[in-house]
Amino acid sequence: MTPLDWALLTGYFALLVVIGLQTMKRIKDPDDFAVAGNRIVWPVFFGSLAAAFLGGGASIGVAGATMRDGYVYMFAFCAFGIQTVLVGLFIAPRLKNYRGAHTLGDVMDEHYGKAARVVTGVLSLALCSGILGAQALAIGTVVNATLDVPTGPAVIIGMGVVVLYSSFGGAWAVIQTDMLQFVFLGVFLPVALLIGLHAVGGPASLLDQVPADHLTLLGDYTPLKFLTLFVALLLGETLVPPYAQRTFSTPDSRHAKIGYTMAGFFSFCFYFTAASIGLIALVLYPDIKTDEALPTVVMQLMPVGILGLVIAALLAVVMSTASSYLNSTAVVLTKDVYQPMRVDPLPPKRRLTVERTTSVIVGAAATTFALSVPSIVDALLYSYALWAPTIIVPLFGAVLFGIRSAPAALSAIAAGALVTAVWQWGLDAPFGLADGLIPGVLANLVVYIVVAAATANRYPRRHQPALVAQGEPA
Repeated sequence: MTPLDWALLTGYFALLVVIGLQTMKRIKDPDDFAVAGNRIVWPVFFGSLAAAFLGGGASIGVAGATMRDGYVYMFAFCAFGIQTVLVGLFIAPRLKNYRGAHTLGDVMDEHYGKAARVVTGVLSLALCSGILGAQALAIGTVVNATLDVPTGPAVIIGMGVVVLYSSFGGAWAVIQTDMLQFVFLGVFLPVALLIGLHAVGGPASLLDQVPADHLTLLGDYTPLKFLTLFVALLLGETLVPPYAQRTFSTPDSRHAKIGYTMAGFFSFCFYFTAASIGLIALVLYPDIKTDEALPTVVMQLMPVGILGLVIAALLAVVMSTASSYLNSTAVVLTKDVYQPMRVDPLPPKRRLTVERTTSVIVGAAATTFALSVPSIVDALLYSYALWAPTIIVPLFGAVLFGIRSAPAALSAIAAGALVTAVWQWGLDAPFGLADGLIPGVLANLVVYIVVAAATANRYPRRHQPALVAQGEPA
């Protein structure tokens, strides 16, 4: 890289730190740290949410897997965009009915009691830590491939910056940096694609040079393998804590619905961009590691001056997701795990201190995890198995239908977790179904329905108020 590229990249990192430090003055209480005072209107919510979920898996992971398997992986990954649109239309607006909520544990507690809050908190921690680890690994991959810094130190340096601005500035800093990073990824990754297409001779030449099965719907996947991956991506990250926390940050249901839905539609364009860069890497650099597809195209093809900004865009994609999960993990750990175990309520100032402290601790733990998993996609799929078979069905039952049966929720969570574990590790994934997520979700659903029906008289449903439109009183 030239001195100009280094200057632009250094300026980007400095700007992130400045945002975190100046935003610290706005953090007066836990509401500001967790949900930015419930003042995030839909254009900001859209950009922040998109930046939060379009991380290492959606960029480096999709590019690498497409280089290896073809567009089939992109088609499977579109499941995430589909569920984002559906959640935006039907679930996200209803979350605004839970006044004062910061976490999904607040929703689960309202319907199923304190035990459900703690269980949800523990599972949220496990999920967020795993996905945060995947983003930390992605940071190391980008820095290693672009700046030739060893992966270990690269992960530590990148996560250090994330921990610094996230722990100081809380949700306000995370959302502000998300918007900066959204602009970076929305501009410079398409630029990288256009330059890459020019390098291979245009779109038609690219299609002629890649293997034919890389362009088909299923590629070399069997229908069962595709279905397994599609369902994992459809359910594995549905309404995970950072996305719910963003929804709680909006002022009303209208802003939640528009911002969430728009982010889902935007994701389809992003996946296509990342996947196409993976095919360009296959043509130009067939011998590189797949996770290095996107960074290698950037390093080899970008002109002077733009290179530093595009590397910043790659880091922006990953760091925005990492900071979102870090902030959410700290809030969940404090509010849904630590606070319920106390006899006395946690004072607001003390809670704010605990949340900042846990940001640092969780960031260190995620960095350690990042150095122990084989790839970014593996880290994501490991994490998804914790969430979909346990929380999604009871959560949707609560939000959509007002169900309040604690036995139904707790037994369904236990059944889903048990079936997933036995299927995947005890039985070694029989019948060619390589992921225990699908049988785990089915077991979770069946147990939840049966127990909820059996205990309906004892646990009457929660009244669901009409959704409040913008400008209307609650």
